Amino acid sequence: MKFTQATIMTAMVTPFDNQGNVDNDRLANLIDYLLAHHTEGLLVGGTTGEGPTLTDDEKIALFQKTATLVNGRVPIMANTGTNNTAATIAFTRRVSQIVGIDAALIVVPPYNKPDQTGMIAHFTAIAKKGGLPIMIYNIPGRVVVKMTVETVLTLAKQPNIIGVKQCTTLEELAAIVEHAPADFNVYTGEDSQALTAKVLGAQGVISVASHVLGDELADMYANLDHGDWQTAGQLQRQLMPKMAALFSAPSPAPVKAALNQKQILVGSPRLPILPLTATQQSQLMAQLG
Repeated sequence: MKFTQATIMTAMVTPFDNQGNVDNDRLANLIDYLLAHHTEGLLVGGTTGEGPTLTDDEKIALFQKTATLVNGRVPIMANTGTNNTAATIAFTRRVSQIVGIDAALIVVPPYNKPDQTGMIAHFTAIAKKGGLPIMIYNIPGRVVVKMTVETVLTLAKQPNIIGVKQCTTLEELAAIVEHAPADFNVYTGEDSQALTAKVLGAQGVISVASHVLGDELADMYANLDHGDWQTAGQLQRQLMPKMAALFSAPSPAPVKAALNQKQILVGSPRLPILPLTATQQSQLMAQLG
């Protein structure tokens, strides 16, 4: 699977024009910028991509355009998950027809609060019928319920479930790495865990910070790969306050503001997320240096 080659995946923002519509010219510019700054894979239409405020037709058009623009340069994962199993299967099957989409990200169902058995049934059904390899998105801070390590490991045995984006503790991530099949891709979805997760054996990070800190993340990982863990640790320590700053207001408002400041125009977020105030933006840029 192509994701085995991607250490830094970017959970890409969705660029809007000044009227709040998806802007394909800005999308092309953003993709070229990210790939020039060490993004090795893209997650499209996720939380950072404002997937909850995109219509299904907007998502399909966004996925198609992204696949065309990327043209095979890096793997692409499309967010197709919902809390409705049948609807997720149907939408994932639509997305599976798009050439260039390599996998689907499926979140643990929010709001419904399924138990572990229900989660297993949900992901198994999508893996069997959705038409794409799928990656589990385990983020209890957003969906309320948490998939246990045991459930992740049970699902990891399914041939069409290729990995997990894990947003829990490092202890749980380590247990998944230790006991999952060797070809199961484990990513942290927490930028602050990027270095430690890699040391523990994870594939890497599905990152928001890589929008503006991609070179620094790549430098950190390169030092780790070369055995200079002291420099890698120093770089992670220096990055952590900047990573935190990118979540100083509801995401993706800060990262969109940072990109706009760099003249990588991506517009404002859609409601219910507000753009940063002038004071918030000034504070963010001071923290980012």
